[in-house]
Amino acid sequence: MDKLDRAAKEKVRELIKDTQFAMLATRGPDGSLHARPMATSQVDFDGTLWFLTDARSGKIEDLADEPEVLVTYADEARQNYVSVTGQGTVVRDAGKVKELWSEWARVWFPEGPTDPNIALIKVTVESAEYWDSPSSTMLHIYGYAKALATGHRPERPGDHGRVSY
Repeated sequence: MDKLDRAAKEKVRELIKDTQFAMLATRGPDGSLHARPMATSQVDFDGTLWFLTDARSGKIEDLADEPEVLVTYADEARQNYVSVTGQGTVVRDAGKVKELWSEWARVWFPEGPTDPNIALIKVTVESAEYWDSPSSTMLHIYGYAKALATGHRPERPGDHGRVSY
């Protein structure tokens, strides 16, 4: 892996590490895309994403038919956005559930980490794209003023990149 790939992967890791919720999109039986909010269940991103889910949910069936997924993260306050594509698989592993468990999950799984309806979705990331823009209010006001004055949008400040895993 070259230096640019390492830097891009580190950038993706940094951008998603503090963004607790993501949107997970799967393809349903009729071919339509369906996205739903999910809480990422890991401390550090290493090319694999983990989500706790109810084993009876529709996304489990979606993944059985079509494992390709899209996961998006958005931190509007910081103007950071990440889009991840990969392969989703359903994992039933009580040890991994206990490893990834945190008390926030009790809202969905009141019985705790031993709830028999807990399954894991493991997303093996294939590629990621990110946008990291300065979130300064003054910068946005400047961009707005420039667009009004010139009729052209300003150059996009910040960082944008793509990386394969």
